[in-house]
This record gives sequence, C-alpha cells and structure tokens, in this order.
Amino acid sequence: MRDWLQKTFPSHSRFAKISLNLFMLVLSVVWLTPLWMMSVYASHSEDAIFSGQLILSHGDQFLTNYSRLQEVQNFVRAIINSVIVASAGTFFGLIVSSMAGYALARFKFVGARAMLAMIVFILAVPGIAIIIPEYVILVRYMGLSNTFAGVVLPYLANALGVFFMRQTFLSLPQEVMEAAYLDGASELRIFTRIALPLVRPAMASLAIILFLACWNDYLWPLLVLTTESTQTAPVALGRLAGLNMENWGPMMVGVSLMTLPFVALFLVLQRQIVSGIANGAVK
Repeated sequence: MRDWLQKTFPSHSRFAKISLNLFMLVLSVVWLTPLWMMSVYASHSEDAIFSGQLILSHGDQFLTNYSRLQEVQNFVRAIINSVIVASAGTFFGLIVSSMAGYALARFKFVGARAMLAMIVFILAVPGIAIIIPEYVILVRYMGLSNTFAGVVLPYLANALGVFFMRQTFLSLPQEVMEAAYLDGASELRIFTRIALPLVRPAMASLAIILFLACWNDYLWPLLVLTTESTQTAPVALGRLAGLNMENWGPMMVGVSLMTLPFVALFLVLQRQIVSGIANGAVK
C-alpha cells in the first residue's frame, strides 16, 4: 500500500504517509468497534441491551452481570481450564512442529516426500471429518475421557504447524549449520542453539495461531470434557445459550474476559516478532 501511494504520488510523500495513516486508522476503528460494543453491553442490563437505543458508553452493571455469570457457570474455573489447555497445546505443539519441520527440512530419508505429501493432504481434510476417529481412539481405547490430556493430544499433531516450520527452516542459510556440524556440534545443539533462535519470529507467529485455535475450540472440548469442573470457557459460554435466552449481559462479560489472555499473549509475542531475528543472530 505504501509503495503504491509513493509511486502514485512521487512528489507528495507526506500526502502518501498521511493517506496510509488515515487508511490504517479507519481499518482499526472498524476492527475495534465490535470489541468496544461487546465491552459496553457487558456493563448494561438486559433491559438496556434490548431497549432499541444505540448505547456507546459503559454502564454500571458489569459486576452484576459477572455475579450472574458465576451463578450460572463457574466461569473463573472455565477460564483457568482454557488457559491450561491452550498453553499446553501451544507449548507442546510448538515443540512437535519445530522438531518435525526441522527433520523434514534438514534430513533426506526414505519416505520424506511421501510424508510431506501426506501432510499437505491432511491440510485439505476438514477437521470435522476426523473428529469421530479421534474420539474413538482417545476415549474408547486410550481412556482419556474428561481429561486435559485427551483434549490436548490432537492439537500436537498439527499439519499446518509442521508444514509452516519446514518452510521456515528451509529458508535458513544451510552453510551456517553445515559449518557448525563440521566444527563438531551435534545435531541437537545445532537445532537448539542455531536453528531455533533464527526462527523465533516464525515460532511466535505460529504460537499465536496455535493458541487461538486451542483457545476458541468448542466442539472437541465439548465431546471430551464431560463435567462442569473441567469445561473450557467456550463450552461454558455455549451452555448459557438456550431457547429462552436471558443471559446476554453475562455472556458479554464472559466473552470480554476471554479476550484478555489472548491480548496478553499477543503483546508479549509481538516484541519477539519484531526483534527475534536480531536477538537470534549468529555470533
């Protein structure tokens, strides 16, 4: 966008910068407006929400709606469960994806092309198509019903993460790793001390993708976690909905609280995306 503006207005670079900033400002307002309205409705009563008037300012009913939410669902516990599931799924998913992607990019072995083709094929298969086989394996044969392990394990076999990390490792200068290998460094040392620091920006991006997928997943935790004490936040919010829906205020409170951990993660990893390459430079 910036290059196009500068080419279109070569003698008006200041105008190009102002136009770009205005465009991004409008885009930010469009993106932030639903989040603002969500927080506004979380602080109003049901009567105010359905009054037919446009409400743009916050009210004083947030704590009341929060208390109602806790009465219907133990939402604090659900948030903690979601943090556990999403953190474990993201952490171990990064480990599996980075190790598998490194192996596919670094080594040449029999069946490597077939394995890569299988990963690409899995990317084209909808997740809902394999949810029944996953449920049968994990619940019936492995006995992981109503356990966090039963929820987290499918997240580890992430074809998108493996393919993404493979392409990232392929873009690294192979001469650096070959030189380290000739100097006597083991493959594990090359992977942990050279390759991983260089791909920290990519891993930060993948961490956001994995965390968001785990955090927002509704169907799989609903099938595996069968008790209220183990339910995740999306499942808890889903149980608020019914034929006679009278919990819109509490639901807006729950959705508002659900955004906080993800925003915190994004703010932490944003710095890694910007400075990861410089911090991971080979000395």
